Amino acid sequence: MIKRKGLMLVLSSPSGAGKTSIAKKVIESDKDIKMSISFTTRPKRKSERNGKDYFFVSEKEFFDLRKENFFVESANVFDHWYGTPIEFIEKSIKVGKDIIFDIDWQGSQKLSDFSKSDVVSIFILPPSNKILRDRLKKRNEDSDDIMEKRMSKAKNEIGHWIEYDYVLINDEIDKCTKEVMIILDAERKKRFRQNFIFDFVNKLIS
Repeated sequence: MIKRKGLMLVLSSPSGAGKTSIAKKVIESDKDIKMSISFTTRPKRKSERNGKDYFFVSEKEFFDLRKENFFVESANVFDHWYGTPIEFIEKSIKVGKDIIFDIDWQGSQKLSDFSKSDVVSIFILPPSNKILRDRLKKRNEDSDDIMEKRMSKAKNEIGHWIEYDYVLINDEIDKCTKEVMIILDAERKKRFRQNFIFDFVNKLIS
């Protein structure tokens, strides 16, 4: 018996605010949630692995998949396309598995349009612009030009914080990860996600 309906945990933030690192820490500490792996046309970085970090495809392959309604959401970010496969989401939620998404506000909106009741969205803020810039510099994988583009876009992305269920400030990654885990645990216990609870209560009162 599937006791609980799965949920989609969305983490969004400006680049460099820590959502990817937090998502990895959540997965490491919780065996009941798995990462949604997006398809992208962006070139693979040296530290990334195909099929683990992203599925790297050509633009033609990406657009062919999009024409077939393969993605629940897709977006162009810094001249590269990203898309989330729909079949993976539907199967996971149905069998009570949770999925964590490392996506921007555009992707979060499209997931909500797809199934708002299954989405739990968290926006992660950096402690300051200075710290955000320092974090981007430490990556050493983006060019100076790309980093400046990310900084200029950050204010626009932060402006969407009000569209999210929860907002956290990532001044210390372990503390912020713990806060995400607390939210996840509470959302799992919401009445409408616990499929077994109606029968359980009926037995108690019969």
